[in-house]
Amino acid sequence: MNGRNGFSLVQVVIAVVVLLLVSTAVAPRFSEAALDARTATLCENLQLVRRHIEVYCRLHEGRLPASAGETGEDFTRRITGADGASQNSRPSPYLEHMPVNPYNRLATVRVGGLEAGAGTHGWRFDPTTGDFQADDRCDTDGDGLPEHKSL
Repeated sequence: MNGRNGFSLVQVVIAVVVLLLVSTAVAPRFSEAALDARTATLCENLQLVRRHIEVYCRLHEGRLPASAGETGEDFTRRITGADGASQNSRPSPYLEHMPVNPYNRLATVRVGGLEAGAGTHGWRFDPTTGDFQADDRCDTDGDGLPEHKSL
């Protein structure tokens, strides 16, 4: 008896078609999960920096970390304590470093200027109002407005 082991071409084609159907049904769920995770990370980073801005204001008699005409480097230096303000043995009230915006992968800060959503930096700080916002151009619904402006 001549026994042949293996799969026929028809069986292989059917298996490939089934795998393709399953992958097309599951792939959108993974992409939505990745988008949800980036949005959650963005919200966490915004909350973290905003809390540290509040702490900075309390420690500095209501002054904001940057004022009009100053740079993002000034803001970062003050909010991270890199200006030497935190050199004691107690836990530091400052950030270790500026977090990265997960949508454009930038950790730079823009002080003032155009509204948030310019996409030139990771973050935007308004020296007049004290608002801290994401500065990416993410527009998932295609309406021409950055999605993260209201976060």
